[in-house]
Amino acid sequence: MAGMSRRNVISGIAVSGGFAMAQMGAASASADVQPPFGPTPAPLSGKELPSFKYALGAQSAKAWDGGWSKEATVAEFPVSEKLAGVLMQLSPGALRELHWHANAAEWAYVIKGRCRVTTIDPQGHSEIVDCDAGDVWYFPRGHGHSIQGLGPGDCQFLLVFDNGYFSEFGTFSITDWLGHTPPEVLARNFAVPASTFATFPKREVYMAKGPVPAPLPSDPAPGSLNVGAVTHRYRLLAQRPERFAGGSLRLVSEREFPISTTVTGALMRIKPGGLRELHWHPNADEWQYYIKGRARMTVFGSHGL
Repeated sequence: MAGMSRRNVISGIAVSGGFAMAQMGAASASADVQPPFGPTPAPLSGKELPSFKYALGAQSAKAWDGGWSKEATVAEFPVSEKLAGVLMQLSPGALRELHWHANAAEWAYVIKGRCRVTTIDPQGHSEIVDCDAGDVWYFPRGHGHSIQGLGPGDCQFLLVFDNGYFSEFGTFSITDWLGHTPPEVLARNFAVPASTFATFPKREVYMAKGPVPAPLPSDPAPGSLNVGAVTHRYRLLAQRPERFAGGSLRLVSEREFPISTTVTGALMRIKPGGLRELHWHPNADEWQYYIKGRARMTVFGSHGL
C-alpha cells in the first residue's frame, strides 16, 4: 500500500519486471528451497521481514570525468533480486561510452536535462535519438548503446535493469575491449596500420568529456538511416495521464512500447492525503524511485508481518 503524502504531491517511477514474482513477503525461507539466482539471501532467512527501502539518492556517488553514478544491486539492496538500479548524471558533452550488458536489459527514465542515445542491435541496425525529461528508453540485453549529455544543464536519469544481480562484470565497454586487444589484431580487424591505436586508452574509460554534439537533422538525407522495426525511445511524460481523485498515472508497458518486453514502467503522482489502494502483483516484482515529495509505503508479508 503506497500513499499518505505528508507535504507535497508525490511524483515517482515504479517499474515491474516481466517475470514470476519472488517470495519477498515470506516470513522465513526454508534452507532447502532456493530462489532462481542462488542461495536464500540472509535478509529472507530470519523471522522478520527484510527492509524494502534503500536510500539510493543519499549514497556517495562514484565520480567520473563528466558525471557520476550511484548503484543499487542485490549487493547493496538484498531484497531486490529481480531488479537493480543506477542513478546517473552527465554534464553537457559528457559521454557514457559505447557498451552493452550481457546479463540484463536496461530501462531508463530521464529525470531532468537532455541526452542523446545511440543504439546498435545485433543485426546491425542503429538508432540515434535525443531524449528529454520524461522520456523512457529500453535496450534489450546485448544491444550496444551510448549516452551523451546535451545541455544546457546536467542530465540526470534513472537506469533500471531486469536482474538484481546486474553488475559492471556483466557490462562490456568498447575501450576496455580494444585496450586489451593487441594492436596487430586490431590492425587486421579494422584494416588500418597498428600505429592507429597507439594513443588509444589502455583501460576502460567509462565516461569521457567532449563537446556537445550538433543537433540532429530534422530531415535525414535519403538512404542515411538504418533503424530497426521498433524504436528504443518512448515519450512517457507526453502521454495523456489517467486521472483519479488522489492523483494521476502514466503507464508504459509492452503494449505502448513494444521493444520493452521485460520491464513495465509507471509515472505516478499522488496528491497530499491521496492513497494508492491496497494491491499486489502476482506476476512481477515492483521497484520504486521517488522523484520528489514524501510518502508512506506499507508492505504486508503474510503471517501477520
